[in-house]
Amino acid sequence: MIMAKNGEPENVTVNLISQGTEIKGDISSTGDIRIDGTLIGTLSTRGKVVIGPTGKINGEITCKSSEISGYVEGKISVAEILNLKASSKIMGDIETVKLSIEPGAIFTGKCKMTDDNGKAGTEKGDKS
Repeated sequence: MIMAKNGEPENVTVNLISQGTEIKGDISSTGDIRIDGTLIGTLSTRGKVVIGPTGKINGEITCKSSEISGYVEGKISVAEILNLKASSKIMGDIETVKLSIEPGAIFTGKCKMTDDNGKAGTEKGDKS
């Protein structure tokens, strides 16, 4: 059982879209989400989004944190940290506080870095 900062038990929900599954539509959740299949639509959660190597998203992502190993085409907005793994391919704009990109990752778009309060810092164009 995971404990929240206040000492109370924290409900941890992990939603899984497995390989071979395709969803067309919007997903909204308070828990973590792992995508190994395909989503065509908007994904919004207060938790973490993990996109596995076989995962594909065509649409907008809004989340607390994210680790991407698969393919995303669309805008990604992350409140804390975004990790792009070596196998990831991102075709779209990113807005985040912290960004980690492993060698081999492909990112085509704009990156807007913000502080913890959502204020814009610097904006960088077309990274690969």
